Amino acid sequence: MANEKTIALKQAKVDELAKEMKEAKIVLLTDYRGITVTDVTKLRADLRNANAEYKVIKNNIIRRALDANGEKELDSALEGPVALVIGKEDYLEPAKVIYNFTKDHDFYKIKGGIVEGKVMTAEEIITLAKLPSRQELLAKLAGSLLGNITKLAALLDQVKAQKENA
Repeated sequence: MANEKTIALKQAKVDELAKEMKEAKIVLLTDYRGITVTDVTKLRADLRNANAEYKVIKNNIIRRALDANGEKELDSALEGPVALVIGKEDYLEPAKVIYNFTKDHDFYKIKGGIVEGKVMTAEEIITLAKLPSRQELLAKLAGSLLGNITKLAALLDQVKAQKENA
């Protein structure tokens, strides 16, 4: 039988993880079977650049933290080895990092997750990760606006030239 001190320590871990998950923009559950130390080191660095964390925590603690937040839908994803990806500032960049990693490593799988409080399946997260980032969308918008402005300037220049010739 576990002593009260051990139980209190585990409960503190659960409470801390539940709080962290509640405040996060994205929480991903991934299957990390077959990942090498080199790969996980690179993945952690890429996630750090995307303001996210990669953690390997016991499934029981993850389950209790999810249950504390009322997220029982993900209990089925907690079979086998599970790693957590927690993004606190943005949900798109960590999803893209993990998706790109799964493209290069067939064995690495997304099991599910929570995006801004909504439980999502692996397919929904992959669809989200395929979307262009905010910066890409702004660049496309600026490019299309600049193209139209350039056409307008050329048209006005031609109108000016015609008036000067007449």
